[in-house]
Amino acid sequence: MIPADLDAAFQATWPAAEYARAGGLQVGRGLGGGGRVSAARATGHWQPDDIDAAVALQRGWDQPPLIAVGDDDHRLSQALAGRGWQPSRATVLLQAPIAALAGRPVPPVTALPLWPPLAIQRDLWTQMDVGPSRQAVMDRVAGPKWAILGRIEDRAAGCAFVAVAGRIAMLHALVVVPWLRRRGLAGWMTCRAASLGAGAGAEALALAVLRDNAPALALYAALGFSPVGGYAYWTPAGD
Repeated sequence: MIPADLDAAFQATWPAAEYARAGGLQVGRGLGGGGRVSAARATGHWQPDDIDAAVALQRGWDQPPLIAVGDDDHRLSQALAGRGWQPSRATVLLQAPIAALAGRPVPPVTALPLWPPLAIQRDLWTQMDVGPSRQAVMDRVAGPKWAILGRIEDRAAGCAFVAVAGRIAMLHALVVVPWLRRRGLAGWMTCRAASLGAGAGAEALALAVLRDNAPALALYAALGFSPVGGYAYWTPAGD
């Protein structure tokens, strides 16, 4: 089960435009911002009819039916499987103590914290499939937040978003241009995110990674992250 404080930080630092209830399910209106803000999720005791109500809300918002199901929520996954739904995009949540990461040296002018993002950051995100609708999610965050500009070989090469909620800093939308990967930039941006979070009172840095993203999983394991939960997105067959 995902720890309650991490779950709350995950929602606070990557929020939907609005939320609606379908019984024990909470449905996010994502406005094109991707699955994390568009999926329904169980936040209380739900009934089978709540699934239909969630789907109706999503279709009314012109969103495809999508439910995020925790790895340990066997009741919901079995109910969806019985309706012919299928899981995809299995995701793991990782967390690391922030103090050790924040103390690691980052080369000068390599990971620069800014807000609002520069035009080059927005352009890089858009090139890496983090387009305006996902960037709008960052704009909605209320609380300490930064857009990190990653630089290597004297040029802008990556960016990331970090925000703090309670004792947890969440790292989102970390991207590096393909031809400048495997040179340490992702790790330096992660360490900069940790130092920013520490300065805002956070004790842990957390993030979400697809389970089939082997290079990212290896990077974060080397930095000291450990899995603390996971989920998958379920959709009706044929959607």
